[in-house]
Amino acid sequence: MQQAVVSFIDHAGLGGLFIALVLGNIGAPVGSEVVLPTAGALVATGHLGNLWVAILVAVLGELVGQALGYAVGRFGGRPLVERFGKYVGFHHDRLDQVHAFFGRWGSFAVFLCRFIPVLRGIDGIPAGIAEMDLAPFFLWTALGSTIFCGGLILLGNALGHHLDQILPLFHHYARLLFVVVLAGIVGATVAALMRRKRAA
Repeated sequence: MQQAVVSFIDHAGLGGLFIALVLGNIGAPVGSEVVLPTAGALVATGHLGNLWVAILVAVLGELVGQALGYAVGRFGGRPLVERFGKYVGFHHDRLDQVHAFFGRWGSFAVFLCRFIPVLRGIDGIPAGIAEMDLAPFFLWTALGSTIFCGGLILLGNALGHHLDQILPLFHHYARLLFVVVLAGIVGATVAALMRRKRAA
Protein backbone atom coordinates (compact mmCIF):
# COMPACT_ATOMS: atom_id res chain seq x y z
CA MET A 1 0.00 0.00 0.00
CA GLN A 2 2.74 2.43 0.99
CA GLN A 3 4.81 1.65 -2.12
CA ALA A 4 1.73 2.32 -4.26
CA VAL A 5 1.15 5.64 -2.47
CA VAL A 6 4.78 6.72 -2.96
CA SER A 7 4.57 5.79 -6.65
CA PHE A 8 1.31 7.74 -6.92
CA ILE A 9 2.93 10.85 -5.38
CA ASP A 10 5.91 10.53 -7.72
CA HIS A 11 3.56 10.56 -10.73
CA ALA A 12 0.80 12.89 -9.50
CA GLY A 13 3.03 15.41 -7.73
CA LEU A 14 1.69 17.73 -5.05
CA GLY A 15 -1.90 16.69 -5.81
CA GLY A 16 -0.94 13.11 -5.06
CA LEU A 17 0.70 14.16 -1.79
CA PHE A 18 -2.47 16.02 -0.79
CA ILE A 19 -4.71 13.03 -1.57
CA ALA A 20 -2.38 10.64 0.27
CA LEU A 21 -2.44 12.77 3.43
CA VAL A 22 -6.24 13.15 3.27
CA LEU A 23 -6.61 9.37 3.03
CA GLY A 24 -4.08 8.83 5.82
CA ASN A 25 -6.17 11.04 8.09
CA ILE A 26 -9.41 9.15 7.61
CA GLY A 27 -7.95 5.80 8.62
CA ALA A 28 -6.43 4.48 5.37
CA PRO A 29 -3.10 2.62 5.89
CA VAL A 30 -1.01 5.21 4.04
CA GLY A 31 1.95 5.28 6.44
CA SER A 32 2.71 8.99 6.80
CA GLU A 33 6.03 8.26 8.51
CA VAL A 34 7.21 6.79 5.19
CA VAL A 35 5.30 9.00 2.74
CA LEU A 36 6.45 12.35 4.17
CA PRO A 37 10.23 11.78 4.15
CA THR A 38 9.86 10.27 0.68
CA ALA A 39 8.09 13.45 -0.43
CA GLY A 40 11.02 15.45 0.95
CA ALA A 41 13.44 13.30 -1.03
CA LEU A 42 11.36 13.77 -4.17
CA VAL A 43 11.71 17.53 -3.66
CA ALA A 44 15.47 17.14 -3.27
CA THR A 45 15.70 15.15 -6.51
CA GLY A 46 13.56 17.65 -8.43
CA HIS A 47 10.42 15.52 -8.71
CA LEU A 48 8.06 17.44 -6.42
CA GLY A 49 8.61 21.18 -6.74
CA ASN A 50 9.19 23.58 -3.87
CA LEU A 51 10.00 22.32 -0.36
CA TRP A 52 7.82 24.80 1.55
CA VAL A 53 4.91 24.31 -0.83
CA ALA A 54 5.18 20.55 -0.24
CA ILE A 55 4.99 21.11 3.54
CA LEU A 56 1.99 23.42 3.12
CA VAL A 57 0.20 20.90 0.87
CA ALA A 58 0.88 18.09 3.36
CA VAL A 59 -0.50 20.12 6.28
CA LEU A 60 -3.58 21.09 4.25
CA GLY A 61 -4.12 17.43 3.37
CA GLU A 62 -4.02 16.52 7.05
CA LEU A 63 -6.44 19.30 7.95
CA VAL A 64 -8.93 18.24 5.27
CA GLY A 65 -8.66 14.59 6.31
CA GLN A 66 -9.18 15.47 9.96
CA ALA A 67 -12.13 17.70 9.04
CA LEU A 68 -13.74 14.77 7.21
CA GLY A 69 -13.13 12.52 10.21
CA TYR A 70 -14.61 15.14 12.52
CA ALA A 71 -17.70 15.40 10.30
CA VAL A 72 -18.14 11.62 10.33
CA GLY A 73 -17.99 11.56 14.12
CA ARG A 74 -20.15 14.66 14.60
CA PHE A 75 -22.96 13.79 12.20
CA GLY A 76 -22.73 10.00 11.96
CA GLY A 77 -21.89 9.25 15.57
CA ARG A 78 -20.55 6.07 17.08
CA PRO A 79 -23.05 3.72 15.33
CA LEU A 80 -21.81 4.79 11.90
CA VAL A 81 -18.17 4.31 12.93
CA GLU A 82 -18.84 0.88 14.41
CA ARG A 83 -20.73 -0.22 11.32
CA PHE A 84 -18.36 1.01 8.58
CA GLY A 85 -15.06 1.61 10.41
CA LYS A 86 -13.89 -1.94 9.73
CA TYR A 87 -13.44 -1.06 6.05
CA VAL A 88 -10.58 1.30 6.94
CA GLY A 89 -9.23 -0.74 9.86
CA PHE A 90 -11.03 1.35 12.49
CA HIS A 91 -12.55 -1.13 14.93
CA HIS A 92 -14.55 -0.78 18.14
CA ASP A 93 -11.57 -1.31 20.46
CA ARG A 94 -9.55 1.34 18.66
CA LEU A 95 -12.37 3.86 19.09
CA ASP A 96 -12.43 3.09 22.83
CA GLN A 97 -8.66 3.54 22.94
CA VAL A 98 -8.85 7.01 21.41
CA HIS A 99 -11.80 7.97 23.63
CA ALA A 100 -9.80 7.06 26.73
CA PHE A 101 -6.87 9.12 25.47
CA PHE A 102 -9.15 12.12 24.90
CA GLY A 103 -10.67 11.68 28.34
CA ARG A 104 -7.22 11.95 29.91
CA TRP A 105 -5.78 14.84 27.90
CA GLY A 106 -8.80 16.85 26.73
CA SER A 107 -8.44 18.97 23.59
CA PHE A 108 -4.63 18.78 23.92
CA ALA A 109 -5.00 15.11 22.93
CA VAL A 110 -5.55 16.30 19.34
CA PHE A 111 -2.01 17.72 19.34
CA LEU A 112 -0.52 14.62 20.99
CA CYS A 113 -2.26 12.31 18.49
CA ARG A 114 -0.43 14.04 15.64
CA PHE A 115 2.71 12.16 16.77
CA ILE A 116 1.24 8.71 17.49
CA PRO A 117 1.03 6.16 14.65
CA VAL A 118 -2.50 4.82 13.97
CA LEU A 119 -4.15 7.28 16.40
CA ARG A 120 -3.06 10.24 14.28
CA GLY A 121 -5.19 8.99 11.40
CA ILE A 122 -8.44 8.61 13.30
CA ASP A 123 -8.49 11.14 16.14
CA GLY A 124 -10.82 13.49 14.25
CA ILE A 125 -13.65 10.95 14.54
CA PRO A 126 -13.84 10.78 18.37
CA ALA A 127 -13.32 14.55 18.48
CA GLY A 128 -16.44 14.88 16.32
CA ILE A 129 -18.39 12.39 18.43
CA ALA A 130 -17.45 14.42 21.53
CA GLU A 131 -18.54 17.61 19.67
CA MET A 132 -15.24 19.30 20.47
CA ASP A 133 -15.14 23.03 19.66
CA LEU A 134 -13.79 23.57 16.15
CA ALA A 135 -11.31 26.31 17.13
CA PRO A 136 -9.13 24.18 19.48
CA PHE A 137 -9.58 21.14 17.25
CA PHE A 138 -8.17 22.84 14.16
CA LEU A 139 -5.59 24.83 16.14
CA TRP A 140 -4.04 21.74 17.75
CA THR A 141 -4.32 19.77 14.50
CA ALA A 142 -2.60 22.50 12.48
CA LEU A 143 0.17 22.95 15.05
CA GLY A 144 0.89 19.24 15.42
CA SER A 145 0.65 18.56 11.68
CA THR A 146 3.01 21.43 10.87
CA ILE A 147 5.64 20.02 13.24
CA PHE A 148 5.10 16.42 12.11
CA CYS A 149 4.88 17.02 8.35
CA GLY A 150 7.49 19.75 8.29
CA GLY A 151 9.99 17.73 10.31
CA LEU A 152 9.68 14.56 8.23
CA ILE A 153 9.68 16.36 4.86
CA LEU A 154 12.75 18.38 5.87
CA LEU A 155 14.43 15.16 7.03
CA GLY A 156 13.69 13.43 3.73
CA ASN A 157 14.89 16.49 1.83
CA ALA A 158 18.18 16.50 3.75
CA LEU A 159 18.74 12.79 3.11
CA GLY A 160 17.93 13.17 -0.59
CA HIS A 161 19.39 10.35 -2.66
CA HIS A 162 20.29 8.31 0.45
CA LEU A 163 16.69 8.02 1.62
CA ASP A 164 16.12 4.58 0.09
CA GLN A 165 18.95 3.19 2.25
CA ILE A 166 17.71 4.78 5.49
CA LEU A 167 13.93 4.60 5.05
CA PRO A 168 13.55 0.88 5.96
CA LEU A 169 15.33 1.51 9.27
CA PHE A 170 13.28 4.64 9.89
CA HIS A 171 10.05 2.75 9.20
CA HIS A 172 11.12 -0.11 11.49
CA TYR A 173 11.89 2.18 14.40
CA ALA A 174 9.19 4.79 13.69
CA ARG A 175 6.97 3.74 16.59
CA LEU A 176 9.86 3.90 19.04
CA LEU A 177 10.86 7.30 17.68
CA PHE A 178 7.36 8.72 18.07
CA VAL A 179 7.02 7.30 21.59
CA VAL A 180 10.26 9.08 22.53
CA VAL A 181 9.06 12.33 20.93
CA LEU A 182 5.68 12.03 22.62
CA ALA A 183 7.29 11.34 26.00
CA GLY A 184 9.41 14.46 25.57
CA ILE A 185 6.38 16.59 24.72
CA VAL A 186 4.34 15.23 27.63
CA GLY A 187 7.27 15.64 30.03
CA ALA A 188 7.84 19.23 28.96
CA THR A 189 4.12 19.99 29.27
CA VAL A 190 3.85 18.46 32.75
CA ALA A 191 6.97 20.34 33.89
CA ALA A 192 5.56 23.63 32.58
CA LEU A 193 2.23 23.04 34.33
CA MET A 194 3.98 22.23 37.60
CA ARG A 195 6.08 25.38 37.38
CA ARG A 196 2.96 27.42 36.71
CA LYS A 197 1.19 25.80 39.67
CA ARG A 198 4.10 26.56 41.99
CA ALA A 199 4.20 30.15 40.78
CA ALA A 200 0.47 30.52 41.40
